[in-house]
Parts: sequence; C-alpha cells; structure tokens
Amino acid sequence: MLEIRLQKFLSQAGICSRRKAEQYITEGNVQVNGKTVRILGTKVDPENDHIQVFGKKASICSHLIYIALNKPRGIVTSCHHPGEKVVTDLVCLPQRIFPVGRLDKDSTGLLLLTNDGPLHQLISHPSFDHEKEYDVTVRSPVSDHDLQLMADGIILNQRKTRPAIVYRTGPNRFNIILKQGRNRQIRRMLSSLNHQVCALHRTRIEHVCIGHLNSGKWRYLTQKEVHGFQRMLKKQ
Repeated sequence: MLEIRLQKFLSQAGICSRRKAEQYITEGNVQVNGKTVRILGTKVDPENDHIQVFGKKASICSHLIYIALNKPRGIVTSCHHPGEKVVTDLVCLPQRIFPVGRLDKDSTGLLLLTNDGPLHQLISHPSFDHEKEYDVTVRSPVSDHDLQLMADGIILNQRKTRPAIVYRTGPNRFNIILKQGRNRQIRRMLSSLNHQVCALHRTRIEHVCIGHLNSGKWRYLTQKEVHGFQRMLKKQ
C-alpha cells in the first residue's frame, strides 16, 4: 500500500482531526513501530507499520461502525482521560471507535461514535454547517428578549455567535438549533445573560434524533441515517 502522512492516517483511522493529530504527534503521543515520532509529515504504510496512539494500536478499519449514544451526565467525551469515565467505556465492542465532536461532561444527550475517519472529520470540523439541536432548562424564567438575543447572536470573546433558531418550550425551558459548536457555547451565552443552566440535553445531530434511547444506552445508526451522512460526504 502507498505510504501516507501520519496525520492523515490518524484522521482516516477515526482517531481525531488532522490538526489534532499534529498536536498528538508533536507532544510525543504517537509511536510508529515502537518509536515515538514527533516530526510532522512522517509517512507510514497503513498495512505494514505498527502505529500506536496513547499506547493503543491504531488502524484503518474496513468494517465501518456508526453508533448513536445517549451520553449521561458526568461522562467525558473522549477515548482517553485518566481518572475519568469516558464515553467509549459505555460501548463494548472489539473495534476501536471514536466520539464525533464534543458534549461537555455536565451535558447529556446524543453523541455519535464511529471509526469512519472522513465522517469524523466532516461532522467535527467547525467549517461545516451541521445542525445540532438542544433542549435547555435554566434556573430562572427566561424572557422573550433573551431568547431573541441568543437567536440573533451574542458576543463571546469579542466574536459574535452565528444566528440560531430558538423556540420556547416552557417558562424556564427552550430549544436551540446551532450550526456551530464553539466551546461550551450555550452555557457561555446564557451566562452572559445571567442565566444558570440546570440541564442541557442534545436531541439531534442533522438527521439523527435521539428518540427514546435511554440514558447510557446506544444503538447502531440505521442504513438510512448512514446513507444521509455518506451523501453529505460526497458533496464536500
């Protein structure tokens, strides 16, 4: 097989984005044939080289897996986080899979996991416009004015958030649909409006909905759901 750059291999293996792969490499977290590699652009043979990330073997899997998980509160969205329970602990499969994007420790709801590197990159990368919907409950009643401010966009770190769709579901509760995923964005937006989040639950990523999936449980994506993402990949 033709050699490819190490960061491309890590992306295709579904481990992380190429940018994150560069960080793992320069930090000394990647080994090729037993030797730590820190040089970006190093080429590897996916079929013959033995590659490890954080001490675990990495490979490009021909059997692609797509999973929807209802993440409970208190679980870290990661494959490796010493001292913490991570989302991959909830899915017992022989194949190695990786969470797509992030859902912070205190939040719950829909999270996708896969070993499909291109799909991981497609959904995780902030440049792609993919809808994510959240059910949010705050401690005190939220005004129509505050909901409109979130819909229009709020300045966070001197940069305005993109317009969102926001609709009320109760005095202290609303749904918000985002097409971007800045770090802890919803919590920070609400904090700027003096609201404290009680519960933040993701219910949808694009055409995949959480439905009646119980907390901590997972399911394989349907063929229709997988085909929906594959069509999106072809458009890139």
